[in-house]
Amino acid sequence: FHGDRVYRGWPVLRLAFIFLPHCAFISGKRCLFSKKLCVTICCYWISISEFVRNQFLFSSYWVAQYKGLGIVFPAQPVNGAIWGLWSFLCAIAIYIISRKFTLMQTVFLSWLSAFVMMWVAIGNLGVLPFSILYAAVPLSLLEVFIASFIIKKLS
Repeated sequence: FHGDRVYRGWPVLRLAFIFLPHCAFISGKRCLFSKKLCVTICCYWISISEFVRNQFLFSSYWVAQYKGLGIVFPAQPVNGAIWGLWSFLCAIAIYIISRKFTLMQTVFLSWLSAFVMMWVAIGNLGVLPFSILYAAVPLSLLEVFIASFIIKKLS
């Protein structure tokens, strides 16, 4: 049953065999995923959202802010890795918060603990370009809403 010959040529079945071991159990049509897979999918969403927002939409604002301070914007691979870690920790926090609260409560608490506190800290350090907040606030709320929705639906 586990042989490659069983599902060769059937991409959908191949994907099912990849994801089925990660499921806690299958009940009807709904597959309840493991904690690790929920957090991983959520982490991918947060990472992609953060990358698009900060590298495509707001990159010029960040570079200008740092240039105005007389320093270079940190864009080395190690900085990307740290933001990947931040995305992973954010996904874990959303998962933990979602166990005790409703979807909208999870969104608010997650957004407050991840984004608002980060903006207060980097604003205090003087490196936050405040002009991005007009777009960053709604985009970050959308990001956390989708991440929380993913967690709620998959677990």
